[in-house]
Amino acid sequence: MTHPNESTVSTKADRTECESQSPGVARRAFLASAATFTTAATLTAARMLSADDFDDDAAPVRYPDPRLVSLDDRFDKLKLGNTPIQRIHHSKNTLWAEGPAWNGVGRYLIWSDIPNNIQQRWLEDDGHVSTIRNPANNSNGNTFDLQGRQISFEHLTRAVARYDYDGTRTVLADSFEGKPLNAPNDGVVHPNGDIWFSDPGYGALMDYEGELSKNDSPQPNQKEAIYRIEASTGKLFKMTDELFKPNGLCFSPDYKRLYAADTGWSHYKEASKQIQVWDVVDGRKLAKGRTFASMDLVMPDQTTKSGFADGIRCDVHGNIWASAGWVGAGYDGVHIFAGEDGTRIGQILLPEICSNVCFGGTKRNRLFMTASQSVYAVYVNCKGAHHC
Repeated sequence: MTHPNESTVSTKADRTECESQSPGVARRAFLASAATFTTAATLTAARMLSADDFDDDAAPVRYPDPRLVSLDDRFDKLKLGNTPIQRIHHSKNTLWAEGPAWNGVGRYLIWSDIPNNIQQRWLEDDGHVSTIRNPANNSNGNTFDLQGRQISFEHLTRAVARYDYDGTRTVLADSFEGKPLNAPNDGVVHPNGDIWFSDPGYGALMDYEGELSKNDSPQPNQKEAIYRIEASTGKLFKMTDELFKPNGLCFSPDYKRLYAADTGWSHYKEASKQIQVWDVVDGRKLAKGRTFASMDLVMPDQTTKSGFADGIRCDVHGNIWASAGWVGAGYDGVHIFAGEDGTRIGQILLPEICSNVCFGGTKRNRLFMTASQSVYAVYVNCKGAHHC
């Protein structure tokens, strides 16, 4: 394990072995080893970076990008030594970018700007950004079903909605047991077509991101929960309500586990800042809920800080990539946790609070990150486990 404050030094034997290889092999070996170099100096510089470093006239990044931080040797295999973090969109008019989802057919990224009540789209072919939907019912998370139809989780309407091929909007769920949902937040699609989603209710706790509920409770209409919409019948089932405020969701590569971020500390101070995991039974039930990872992080000054994991995604190896924020420089960005044991193995440091992530791009090896007023992207040495 390589601590972020330790440096890695190549030996003469390492260099001799590299020099004896063919030029192509030697170059690949060099880039792989370059990705492992993490020194106290580069980490300190990374933590001092600001959003200005992503301006068009900013100085170029010296590889390896010091904002890609290895905390464990396992992350060295996932990051690349000759690629930068890029800001693909920024606007002072953006208020809170959220819910990125990749459309492989159209080769575009979609996301929500919740307070501005719009959805925007970035095209891979030329980087063009436009507003695809206005108004958007203060949508938060987005995804695409197995037929390629967009699914949005809407704050304003307290609904999960689908946009069909002819452009019509179909409500898939907006109530449970006779009561309105709180404000659906994020969701994922199972191979059987079922849609799983979280309902923490943030969009009903303020007019800024939806519509303020008339009751003075952190539970606008009912207990916060994770639900499943059954594709074959359209029925809605409650999967669990054991988390304080379930937020981002993702499945493991084999769909045998479900992960969920709990952001309940925002309203319940007894809540833990963590990512939870369950076993998925027969694709329809959850069992053995347990803590997967804590958001506590020991900082360089040896203080322990803890922020929120929000949106999360899984790569093909089972690692969890979690947006992280509300602490500050050196913490905010993306935290990567090893799938086998929940150890934090790496960080992607950003100058803004990261709200959500998704894998995309032609090869599904590019991580997109919505972060406050911007959208960032970085190529990685792995692929997302699922289609969006």
